[in-house]
Amino acid sequence: MTEEIIIAGFGGQGVLSMGKILAYSGVMQNKEVSWMPSYGPEMRGGTSNVTVIISDDRISSPSLNQFDTAIILNQQSMDKFLNCVKPGGLLIYDPNGITVHPDRKDINIYQIEATDKAAEIGIAKLFNMIVLGGFLKIKPIINPEYLRKGLEKSLPARHHNLIPDNEKAVEIGKEILKPYHIL
Repeated sequence: MTEEIIIAGFGGQGVLSMGKILAYSGVMQNKEVSWMPSYGPEMRGGTSNVTVIISDDRISSPSLNQFDTAIILNQQSMDKFLNCVKPGGLLIYDPNGITVHPDRKDINIYQIEATDKAAEIGIAKLFNMIVLGGFLKIKPIINPEYLRKGLEKSLPARHHNLIPDNEKAVEIGKEILKPYHIL
């Protein structure tokens, strides 16, 4: 199994954190992992993305042009990465702020209204974990016990009291993910 993922959105949406949690969780699960962030100098409000590869085998290169999965959180990222999903691949996106919805017919597309749900239940800071839950529903490449270990590794000790809230957000994401176009 090898899963090549791009996660992209605005700085401040937890894009890099989501990738780091996935990467640490993969390491804890004894997988080969690559985590390669990319962001502009503006950080918050600027665009950012992270490439994560999780594999049973050695990873030859962390640099990719096409991905098995794209998790898209803003229109600029949709414009840049929509056509980088391999045919038969997966696109998950939050429709909040998306003005041009994806129209590819050769990939599986899901919507996750994580922005609205996070605001509704008062956990806006866990928006990214809701999105991660949606991804893990479709592609359960990380076992829940290792996700917890990944959270413990990636969050500072002073925030470990928030791990149960993060796990709850993941479960919410699994519940609210909706198919948009399925092959």
